[in-house]
Amino acid sequence: MTPFIHYLLPWEFSHAVALFCLLAGGLYLRGWWRCRHSGQPVGYWPLLSYMTGVIIIYLVMQTWFDYLSQHMLWIHRLQHLVLHHLGPFLMMLGAPWKVLPQGVPKKFTAAVLAPLWRSTPVRFLYTLLQNALVAPLLFVGLIYFWLLPDIHFTAMLSAGRYQLMNWSMLLDALLFWWLILDPRPRHAAGRAGYGARIIILVLIVPPQILIGAHMALAKVSLYPVYNVCGRAWPISPLVDQQIAGLVTWIPASMMSVIGVLLVLRYWITDDREVAAAAPVAT
Repeated sequence: MTPFIHYLLPWEFSHAVALFCLLAGGLYLRGWWRCRHSGQPVGYWPLLSYMTGVIIIYLVMQTWFDYLSQHMLWIHRLQHLVLHHLGPFLMMLGAPWKVLPQGVPKKFTAAVLAPLWRSTPVRFLYTLLQNALVAPLLFVGLIYFWLLPDIHFTAMLSAGRYQLMNWSMLLDALLFWWLILDPRPRHAAGRAGYGARIIILVLIVPPQILIGAHMALAKVSLYPVYNVCGRAWPISPLVDQQIAGLVTWIPASMMSVIGVLLVLRYWITDDREVAAAAPVAT
């Protein structure tokens, strides 16, 4: 077995991660195939984007990347960049709202998903988490919470809290980017307008820059837990922290810029469709 293949094997196998990726990928592929044969085809680019998102989420949670993330702060920040930004972002570009309903068996939808969705607690929770004020606060708040030095210290030394940290970042990101990148018309019930989405994307940038800059420019090590765990590579704690700060600072902010451009595109397209459908004055 070559060293490269060895690093693609699970560091600590997680049934939850394997199940999530298999279901997310398998149901999407089934739905995509059914869409292709139902007169409402979905292109290859959405398929590539969605599956890339699933694959990179699997790679950072289920391979030796996860081991490195527990022994290098900057790798850990890369892991969360994928879980909280890039992976879910790419999945949402795959139009899952159109494809996944086609992939889920109809009997399961009717017997389980539909009653669950109609239940008051689920509807209340979904509405709360998709609120234009709650969503950005939770998105940024989770970053700050898990990077509090004391919280981070205990999370990295506890298997349960470590998994809770990663899953909370992933699930929150899926809901957040679902809210932001849904291209369906803004007048649909319960959906944030395009202007509100752009404001959300702008507002989440300064807090991420602030915490990233704080990590990158700090003169002391803020996360001694990596001294306890042992670093995978022989670099100083400050250099490790500086790289981690830049990862938190720059790529995450750029994701918001890309998001704004996409929402603007949705907005322009929607306005053109509304204008085209309007009756012509005689």
